[in-house]
Amino acid sequence: MPEPAALHRLNLQDARVTIGSFDGVHRGHQVIIRDLVQSARKANAPAVVVTFFPHPAVVLGKKSNHYYLSHPDEREAMLQELGVDEVITLPFTRELAELGPEEFLSPLIQHLGMRELWVGYDFAMGKNRSGDTASLLTLSGQFGFELKIINPILAGRQAISSSLIRESLVRGDVESAREMLGRNYSLSGKVVEGDGRGKQIGFPTANMSVWEDKLIPRNGIYAGLVWVDGRRYGSAVNIGLRPTFGDDVLHPRIEPFLLDFDRDIYGTEIRLEFVRFLRPEAKFESEDELILQIQKDIVDTREELENAPKTPDLPS
Repeated sequence: MPEPAALHRLNLQDARVTIGSFDGVHRGHQVIIRDLVQSARKANAPAVVVTFFPHPAVVLGKKSNHYYLSHPDEREAMLQELGVDEVITLPFTRELAELGPEEFLSPLIQHLGMRELWVGYDFAMGKNRSGDTASLLTLSGQFGFELKIINPILAGRQAISSSLIRESLVRGDVESAREMLGRNYSLSGKVVEGDGRGKQIGFPTANMSVWEDKLIPRNGIYAGLVWVDGRRYGSAVNIGLRPTFGDDVLHPRIEPFLLDFDRDIYGTEIRLEFVRFLRPEAKFESEDELILQIQKDIVDTREELENAPKTPDLPS
């Protein structure tokens, strides 16, 4: 394959390598990465992740936009926090998808000196997914690397996967997503000017502008947490089309109401974490009815946050 600049600049020796999309860097990914890093440290060798953007499923037309659990920059930050020395993000193209596993692995041997390849139990790469673990085991003898296969990490009876997390978020099941991610699912973005509807009824919200390809959980009301300038605030979060106001909105708005907070944060980058789904989005007959429901949502949010499980503060 044409050698991307990210590979061409490297001349490593004895690297411990893993390959994959790693969208969301969930608990299954984390096990692979931690074992990879541990092996690299013992051998005084580099730990390297080879990943892709866009996601292969998007390029090959199997998925549409609003798909990703993590922005490439977020993904790289999480991988580095786990101890990875190099994150190589290859542009995924249809040409790359046509490569056989031998063609894909050859530059990794040349530029990374790959000594170990760590993969999940269901890993497959290359044209028509021909590079499965059985064929990679054969190729390991040909190329002189050791293949390490990691067993699935389970959530209940199911193997944790990025697809399973996406399905949970589409249902609004942010608790299952948290169990599989090992942290709250989150959105990051800048606070932008809205139409001031929340402020008019006494509940000013932080209207968020997020990366357009990030997966947004199901429309509804959530108990959440918002990070502003390194401090965390409880938040009642509305995601939806605001049917009570009859707005002509094509895409869901993301509007956290920060509890015990009174600052102008327009233009500020914030991070919103989802803790629990409270209720579906609803249309109310009057503004007063809406206000009463918001007050209840705030009470419910405080209660849920008080009883929520503690999770590590990792970027997401």
